[in-house]
Amino acid sequence: MRQHLKRLFTALCLCAAVGAGAQTAGQPPVPAPVRIALIESLSGAFANTGEAVFRNLVWATERVNARGGVKLAGGPRNLVVERYDSKGQNEEALAALRSAIDDGVTIIAQGNSSAIAAVLIDAINKHNEREPKKRVLFLNYSAVDPILTNEKCSYWHFRFDAHADMRMAALMDVLKDDKALKSIYLIGQDYSFGQAVLREARKQLGAQRPDVQIVGDELHALGRVKDFIPYAAKIKASGAQAVLTGNWGNDLTLLIKAAREVGYEGKFYTFYGNALGVPGALGEAGVGKVVAVADWFPNEAGAQSEAFYQSFRQRFPKPQDDYVHMRMQLMVEALAQSLDKAGSTEAGAVAAQLERGTVTFAGHQGAMRALDHQFQQPLLVALMGKQGSPGVKFDVEGSGYGFRVIKTISPERAEQPSSCKMVRP
Repeated sequence: MRQHLKRLFTALCLCAAVGAGAQTAGQPPVPAPVRIALIESLSGAFANTGEAVFRNLVWATERVNARGGVKLAGGPRNLVVERYDSKGQNEEALAALRSAIDDGVTIIAQGNSSAIAAVLIDAINKHNEREPKKRVLFLNYSAVDPILTNEKCSYWHFRFDAHADMRMAALMDVLKDDKALKSIYLIGQDYSFGQAVLREARKQLGAQRPDVQIVGDELHALGRVKDFIPYAAKIKASGAQAVLTGNWGNDLTLLIKAAREVGYEGKFYTFYGNALGVPGALGEAGVGKVVAVADWFPNEAGAQSEAFYQSFRQRFPKPQDDYVHMRMQLMVEALAQSLDKAGSTEAGAVAAQLERGTVTFAGHQGAMRALDHQFQQPLLVALMGKQGSPGVKFDVEGSGYGFRVIKTISPERAEQPSSCKMVRP
């Protein structure tokens, strides 16, 4: 019933828009926009991560629309992002996918769960085979389980974030030079991505730092732990000089807060320690101790990077909204470019352009690898510092702390082999 009412409301809105366009004296109706369905946690424990993505995608589409939208065969059309709440659950995500397809959307965007991404890939593969005239694309901005562009690679799926093995290699490029490090604690979320992170951590530590002892290795329930004090206490008691984690969202923020509360003073090697409350939770205790890896940081050197960041902060000035990712902007730019070249929204035509696309924006360049649809781009590793210290012009979320870039990994060095055997239509 809820989805029926949603579709009815959408239809009424579209009819009203067409009617309004037709009633404008001497003006043709406004063309319907190209719709992007964002399937994400917009309620529940990880709602803040879904809302943060929504802001990024809206900002990116506003930029495309401001320059005239995408140029299709029937004339220019705007991009619009429509929200579908997965509640962080596989079944809810599948229901949202069905609803989006019923609503006529042909572009799906999701990323804040590799488990959900996996079930969406399977469902989209089946749908596109069953309904070749209603095929859809899947744009993935942060589901980074390596399997998604290896064993589960799909012609309809495009990943714009570096996968977990790529991120781990970048972190290890810094960790391997930390000669004082002799012991480390591995902790992660108990689902496909968290398991992949710890598996790759063990592998790369063994290869690059066999002298470092792993004194803890555990997984915890995803999004269900409210009190991380017992975990933090075990970390401190283990004597670990550092923690390595792929945790994200509240699972990372709460872990960091708990570590501070128990007085843990070791380093944190993280995938996502540069946002969503983490710097504020650690404060001075995190300076020089929290390492993060990303495709971009606000303090990356260069006038174009600085202008990009300041433009976002002007659009979203609230400190709690300070969450911007270059890869999401590159993703929308790559989509717009591919729609222009295809001259159509038909998924097969757009995919054929997207898989060989190269995009440049705000001084950053990336290219989609046709072999497995894994985007190739530079990776940066950064260290937490106090705003105003060398290399830390901008802070995060008004915390007074930001991240100084300490290493840049070129796309050629960041690239990893793939076992993908792409099945093409």
